[in-house]
Amino acid sequence: MNIKNMKAIHLIPKTFWRSATALLWVLCLPCSAVFADHHDEANNLSQLIQASHRSNDSISRNSARHPAQTLEFFGLKSNMTVIEILPGGGWYTEILAPYLKEEGKLYAAHFSPNASLSYMPPSLGRFEDKLSANPDLYGKTTVRHLNPPHEIAIAPPGSADMAMTFRNVHNWIMAEQQDEFFAAFYTALKPGGILGIVEHRAKPGSTMKVMETTGYVTEAYVKEIATAAGFEFVGSSEVNANAKDQTVYPRGVWTLPPTYQMGDENKAEFTAIGESDRMTLKFVKPM
Repeated sequence: MNIKNMKAIHLIPKTFWRSATALLWVLCLPCSAVFADHHDEANNLSQLIQASHRSNDSISRNSARHPAQTLEFFGLKSNMTVIEILPGGGWYTEILAPYLKEEGKLYAAHFSPNASLSYMPPSLGRFEDKLSANPDLYGKTTVRHLNPPHEIAIAPPGSADMAMTFRNVHNWIMAEQQDEFFAAFYTALKPGGILGIVEHRAKPGSTMKVMETTGYVTEAYVKEIATAAGFEFVGSSEVNANAKDQTVYPRGVWTLPPTYQMGDENKAEFTAIGESDRMTLKFVKPM
């Protein structure tokens, strides 16, 4: 830089530099705010998965299910409208309901009292009892019934930011209802809404017979079902992977913990393997 240019810089009014510095500070604020929000969200999830309202049994399974990392991968935020699809006993509901109760909304799409399989209505009843026993945590959760093709309105159409399901896709395949279930999710989600799926992962190339009988499903087939329903694949995470799981057992995935359908037979071996190898997939409803 020559002397003439240096003199020209000194001639720029100090008010300009003050204004420029202020502008840069303002422009940086959104970045710091986003970082702070993300940090707070992550802290809240980490606290909830260890919270006192969860039983020791529920907390003990955090290491196999990785809830905080899974929900962060899906992009969960506390102000979202979320659908938990077939929550079972409410293991994830224990995290989602208190996380969303202040700013967001949780729909729990559970079994129907009119379901044909005998275990489904009692499962719904136990879940509703769990919610009613602790209204401070669960009182804002809305329970809907999911029983295709008769009951599929799991949230107002186009209203949800996110739908999530954990280890359920194999059940729909066994019932030959996978397309109907995915269509229900697509209807409930808004354009740009996220569908998050965790499922027991079969070896690539596994047959439909394997998927209909073992509880394991290939990633390719889950993507095929979701794409047929209109979703676009976003990405996958290995957070729930388990390389020890070889997927071939006498009682399918239910041979492994926590089910142990073989009883005490080879239990130490199955315990050492741990819970199943699982895919964690993220899809979006196109804008």
